[in-house]
Amino acid sequence: TLLTLKLFKMRLKLSLSLWLFLACSCAMAQSFDLLRRAGDAKDYPGSGYLLVYDSIQVDVQETGLSYFNTSTLYKVLTVEGAKELATLKFDYDPLTAFVRIEKAKIIRKNGDVEELGADKVYDYPAPARMIYWGARQKMIDVGRLEPGDGIEVKFFKKGFSYALLYQQELSDDYYIPPMRGHFYDIVEFFSRVPVKEKVYQVTIDKEKNLHYKFYNGKAVEKMYDLNGKVSYIFSVKNILPMKREQRMVALSDVAPKLLLSTSPDWYAKSKWFYGVNEDYGSFIPTPEVKKKVNEILKDAKTEIDSISILNHWVADEMRYSGLSMGKGEGFTLHNAEMNFHDRCGVCKDKAGMLVAMLRAAGFEAYAAMTMAGSRIDRIPADQFNHSVTVVKLKSGEYKLLDPTWVPFVREEWSSREQQQNYLMGLPEGADLMETSISDPENHYFRINGTSEISLDGTLTGEFSLTAEGQSDASVRSLFTRSMKADWETNLERQILRISPRIEIVEVTKTDPYEYLKQPVLITVKYRIPNYATVTENEVIFTPVIASNILGRVHSHLYFNTDLESREYQFTDGCSKLMELNETVKLPANMTVVYSPEAKNLSGSGADFVSSYSVEGNTLKFTQTVRLKKRRYEPEDWPSFRDAVKYQNEFASQPVILKF
Repeated sequence: TLLTLKLFKMRLKLSLSLWLFLACSCAMAQSFDLLRRAGDAKDYPGSGYLLVYDSIQVDVQETGLSYFNTSTLYKVLTVEGAKELATLKFDYDPLTAFVRIEKAKIIRKNGDVEELGADKVYDYPAPARMIYWGARQKMIDVGRLEPGDGIEVKFFKKGFSYALLYQQELSDDYYIPPMRGHFYDIVEFFSRVPVKEKVYQVTIDKEKNLHYKFYNGKAVEKMYDLNGKVSYIFSVKNILPMKREQRMVALSDVAPKLLLSTSPDWYAKSKWFYGVNEDYGSFIPTPEVKKKVNEILKDAKTEIDSISILNHWVADEMRYSGLSMGKGEGFTLHNAEMNFHDRCGVCKDKAGMLVAMLRAAGFEAYAAMTMAGSRIDRIPADQFNHSVTVVKLKSGEYKLLDPTWVPFVREEWSSREQQQNYLMGLPEGADLMETSISDPENHYFRINGTSEISLDGTLTGEFSLTAEGQSDASVRSLFTRSMKADWETNLERQILRISPRIEIVEVTKTDPYEYLKQPVLITVKYRIPNYATVTENEVIFTPVIASNILGRVHSHLYFNTDLESREYQFTDGCSKLMELNETVKLPANMTVVYSPEAKNLSGSGADFVSSYSVEGNTLKFTQTVRLKKRRYEPEDWPSFRDAVKYQNEFASQPVILKF
């Protein structure tokens, strides 16, 4: 009967409601139990909170579109941790991904549960500097927490991890990755806070032939067949924050991570990158571009001369600022018309502008991708953060150019990018490559000086400084990175490091902007009253050139040499050769009774030679430091460490003269 049917429907609804209630209650009980058993502050000293679990499930569609469902459970350990978790932020790029917070709740230590509704979730532009492309953040206003409380968050994302986005959700077609049909992901299994367990699961069509590798550690791996699809599961338990070392390589180089990609190899990625930009017309020079190229090359005499002039025109005349928004974003470089009109952009805009100008001049040129600051591994996931240019020489050799990193730098490719992986976008494809080590002699820093010390402690003298390569760039930056009105002050500030009493008598220097004509050359004449400590029968002082003059431009001097050994690779700015010499005229009838002991070492990381010698009433100081790489191995540390330590010792230990 109708009455019986209504009663049945009511009972069914009650049963479903009861089932949902029981399911939710069971899930909450499970979460509460996980929180209770996760440990507390004494189990994780130094950590304000921990992740009880971090679970990511990815469903890859035939087009390459991916659906991500992420569940996380946090536990507050300390008051400081409660402050850190008072707001939770999730970055995303609205041109390539859509993010929605599905659920957020606080699980109090007494078992009470507080749902955080939509009014506690905010969406706003992410803080930005120099690149204003519309990146956004989701923020959950969690509010006051106490040690022992937990926060459970579930969110959904669709799309891929690259470039920019819109705030509203668009159709699935919008979030298909640029390399249609393909999938990649880079999954970090490391964290700055403890993680009890992290699980990553991806389900994908079997014929997509997913390549993957777990680096720098081990994970529990499982694989299941699911009616034509394959589900891969990777899990790691008890992840603790890694011990960091000063100036170690990027964590992604040494910490556990998972790389996945359906691209068969780097050749396929190279050809695709070439094709997507040719199809878009990124490098077609306009009449205005051709006219400018003819104008700036009118005095060029050789192949390398022409390449250098174009490279440095783009480097110096295009401001680094990511303001432009065009159809070409992500892997597609903006076209020459737009870049030439705007005269500003990011690395890919500079690289694209240079390709177009080189082609206008008759060269064969292409864009390339690289990763500044960390390694690119063999699994062809998109491990790139920087775009550069390659040009083919008459010899058939490809030459790397980087207009982003060489404004007012005498190099064509910055040696701060030595030992760095890159991928050229060529029609025939290319494999992943690595830039070579730049010889330290390419980056010399030389100071030669003469001085005279008086019995009253006054030191008078002069020195000349010249440098090349990245050493030239470091010295030149005192001027080129500031207003012309500040040049004198900037140099004076460095010289005052010698002594606050120094009187600068005269300074001459080459024009900082004429950097392609010759290496930087600065000559300084000075006088320093009361420079030496004078006693009844002693004069105590450190020669100016020995005192690490212009220490600001030598990053290696600030390494902590108390660290006796290293577990990980470490980096410095660039390979370098330092040659320091000074001749000091001493007062009559005085002899040197103490000077720092001569040092001579040679190792895989650095060479160091330094000594004092006396001829009559003349004291001679000489020092040579050779730093051999940008990225060093742990076994390079002993010689590198000793070179830094010895150089700083010579700068701090005085010479003692006596009657």
